Amino acid sequence: MPGFPRLKESYDFVVLGAGHAGLQAGLKAALLGYTALLIDRGPKYSRSYYAPRLDNIPGFPEGISGHALLDRQIAQVRAVEEKVTYITPARAHSARRIDTGYEVTFEWLKQRHVARGRALILALGVVDRIPEVGGKIDPIFPWANFGIVDFCVLCDGHTLGGTSVAVIGDEAFAARTALDLGHFGPRSVELLLHGRPFLESSPPEERAALRSALAEHAIPIVEPTIVGFDEIREKRFGVRFADGSHRSYDKGFSALGWYDMHEAIPRSLGCAFDPDGYVVTDEDCRALSTENAEPIPGLYCIGDLRNGWNQIPDAWATAERAVIHAYAEYF
Repeated sequence: MPGFPRLKESYDFVVLGAGHAGLQAGLKAALLGYTALLIDRGPKYSRSYYAPRLDNIPGFPEGISGHALLDRQIAQVRAVEEKVTYITPARAHSARRIDTGYEVTFEWLKQRHVARGRALILALGVVDRIPEVGGKIDPIFPWANFGIVDFCVLCDGHTLGGTSVAVIGDEAFAARTALDLGHFGPRSVELLLHGRPFLESSPPEERAALRSALAEHAIPIVEPTIVGFDEIREKRFGVRFADGSHRSYDKGFSALGWYDMHEAIPRSLGCAFDPDGYVVTDEDCRALSTENAEPIPGLYCIGDLRNGWNQIPDAWATAERAVIHAYAEYF
């Protein structure tokens, strides 16, 4: 079909997901002389797509948006299109081991396709849980797109010095996030429960310890349900509550954990998972088996889906490790 990539019968690598990690895996495969198929739902599904500014990317002293960084990586992959087939929007449905490696079934251009690869790289990423207001997740997006609401302490904590911050969440992860933010010197931190019971799923000992720590660090717990946001023109995070009250903050922080960790395909392939739901790998990003904790031949997991730090430079490093290991071990 003119204007569309032509699928090959088989590849050296099949990469599921083409965020920062998946794109780097495809590029590295090409640089080492191998072919790769990148199956991607689209850049907008990357966690960084809506990030207005990333400060931890080497070579960009003024920062760069997540969208712009993805565009640059995609351009690099398209420059090696004789080796890398990048298809989007496409979605993988299943994967299985075969004698020659792996076989993946996916949907592209409203049709089912099958691709085979000697090695399979899982770069499916994870999806943040977004606060629901009035049954919708849309209300908070404008504040997130302007960088008024953040999602990652390691990415954005350095921007919070001297500010007032509202952390949204009711689980232990939210309480720990509120406490962790203290390292960056905010003027104040408050925890917004959004009408949910606090620490309901935590054991009594953890619940008591977190409540004590929050009190010690003077972090108030705000219980009413959130009904809306405002003050975006003032570049502030204004929050309206069901009891009629209103609070205003310099920054918001969503700490609700993950909505989707894309576990279906790695689980079907026998991958082991850690207690937090991440795929367990060795230092070369080989996925470990749930049966014997040994590496599953030819199967790798990179980026946010594997156990590690959810950072873009780390995602690139995992992609490099996986492809280089396959180059040295299997090809």
